[in-house]
Amino acid sequence: MKLIKGGSFAMGNDRDYGFAADGEEPVHDVTLADFYLDATTVTNREFNDFVNATGYRTESEHFGWSFVFEGLLTAKQLSTQPRRAVGTEWWCALPGATWRHPEGPGSNIKKRWEHPVVHVTWNDAAAFAAWAGKRLPTEAEWEYAARGGQPTGNRFPWGDELEPGGKHRMNVWQGLFPTQNTEADGHYGTAPAPSYRANGYGLYQVTGNVWEWCADWFDADYYARSPIANPPGPTSGDRRVMRGGSFLCHASYCNRYRVDARSSNTPDSAASNIGFRCAATP
Repeated sequence: MKLIKGGSFAMGNDRDYGFAADGEEPVHDVTLADFYLDATTVTNREFNDFVNATGYRTESEHFGWSFVFEGLLTAKQLSTQPRRAVGTEWWCALPGATWRHPEGPGSNIKKRWEHPVVHVTWNDAAAFAAWAGKRLPTEAEWEYAARGGQPTGNRFPWGDELEPGGKHRMNVWQGLFPTQNTEADGHYGTAPAPSYRANGYGLYQVTGNVWEWCADWFDADYYARSPIANPPGPTSGDRRVMRGGSFLCHASYCNRYRVDARSSNTPDSAASNIGFRCAATP
């Protein structure tokens, strides 16, 4: 874990590339105490240790299925005509997809021990964090840390340019979403958790690769009433905050692979692009 020294910053985004429905505005002042944050998202190896120690079964294992991006599936799997999410038909509800079998039966993580664990719900992430003596980061902690000490207002942990000097800094979609990915960044699905250059706080891939669960309930109007000091998020809700975007984000579709972007999902949701990293209080 990396010690993130507390401080103040302007949280949120008031520029024209944000999403009003996500509640990225208003930009507001936040002051945080010191905290620790994992340098990477939790990996398959780490989650495997947790499962071996506790016998924990994820919600996807209980449900018997999880959402998998269609581009990760074989022609034979697609020929079974799995159920698809309405409006985002590239998401297939695949029987047998779990953290151990990310693309369903027949797939495994034998060569992906250092990749982020996926197909984990918010509830799964919270269970792991409790076992590890940690917690999930608040949304404010996540954004402050993701910025890596860069000036407030930057889109990415390194600045405003997506590919500075023509170099890839994160794992996102290149090409035409969702049908063509040129893999110019070297990856189609997830990348190993410690890939690319770390940000100013020594954190890897806070943007791209996989969405990261935060502790907070989601409310699009919360920023307007958020306290200045250590905001904990709303006291209740039906969705939890996710941050950072994923390997499926693209300017034409998601455009949430930014440090100021927000998203959310129900606490029992899982997919092949959702993971998490843990925080701790000194």
